[in-house]
Amino acid sequence: MSDWRIFTGSGQPHDLIEGLPEAPSWRRFEEDAEALTMLKVPTKLTRKEEQRGKTFRVSPEHTDLVNVVNAALYLRRPLLITGKPGTGKTSLAYAIAYELKLGPVLPWSITARSSLQEGQYRYDAISRLQDTQIKPNGQKPQEGEANPDIGRYIQLGPLGTALLPYKRPRVLLIDEFDKSDINLPNDLLNLFEEGEFEIPELARLAKQVEQVNVRTYDGQEATIKAGRVRCAAFPFIVLTSNGERDFPPAFLRRCLRLTMPNPDEKALTEMVKAHLGENEDVLQQAEPLIADFLQKRLQGESKGDLSPDQLLNAVYLVTQRFSPTDAAQQKQFTDLLWKYLTSTEDG
Repeated sequence: MSDWRIFTGSGQPHDLIEGLPEAPSWRRFEEDAEALTMLKVPTKLTRKEEQRGKTFRVSPEHTDLVNVVNAALYLRRPLLITGKPGTGKTSLAYAIAYELKLGPVLPWSITARSSLQEGQYRYDAISRLQDTQIKPNGQKPQEGEANPDIGRYIQLGPLGTALLPYKRPRVLLIDEFDKSDINLPNDLLNLFEEGEFEIPELARLAKQVEQVNVRTYDGQEATIKAGRVRCAAFPFIVLTSNGERDFPPAFLRRCLRLTMPNPDEKALTEMVKAHLGENEDVLQQAEPLIADFLQKRLQGESKGDLSPDQLLNAVYLVTQRFSPTDAAQQKQFTDLLWKYLTSTEDG
């Protein structure tokens, strides 16, 4: 293969994913694919999802980012991306899904209360209990009677949806993973290895109701057999972290890892072009703002971080004539926008 890269970072959709070679023997999940009901990946993206995928830019010098994404594709391994806020960790997932035509990203935003089951599925036991108290004909259900409509009370979470047997891998974004409970990384280990999990509420009824239709996280319908959710193509999993904690070695061993660098002048210019267009007047006005931003970021290394989003806000307001044009007043204006993120001090 002259160019082994499937993901190129070009921002142009293509079908190179069709040429993805067979997974290594220890990462194959599709051996019994004929027994699964294969699903097509949804193709419709919202305008926001499409825009986010289009506007992510990979600097030509940042070949390690493109390489690690492709390595994760070939090896069917999760990708753990660490970096400061605003460096594009989250947007990378949308760029991969957009370029490789893998459908809408399945986002799972992590908090300290997030659990493995939350990512897998949600079971509305209260609604089911209320609905089964009285049957439509007014009779009470017999003890142990299976409810063939139990799927109405189950909705797969983003993780559960990603592990359905799709023909192409779905992109699962586990965002701000370093905010998770200390046990969640270990809870995910077996799932990352096996590519499947059981829904006990359905498994208990498997002899009476073998197949159950449930809702997916993105509003589709999927058929679950014998209470098990099992992937055919392992999902492309992007975990993001701001570097606020360490993860267990056993978890890190199962991931490929990369630290996103702070964008340099060229990368910031490309970001401005992607979001605000390549109008020469806009780029000319953005040039001194980018230089000031980089200088302020350098000066503030001991105080806190600045996010590229803050630069983009300033460039937009300045180029749209919403801010003062006088240099001194404009300096005051940008100082208001460019507050350090991890410091209580004013910029």
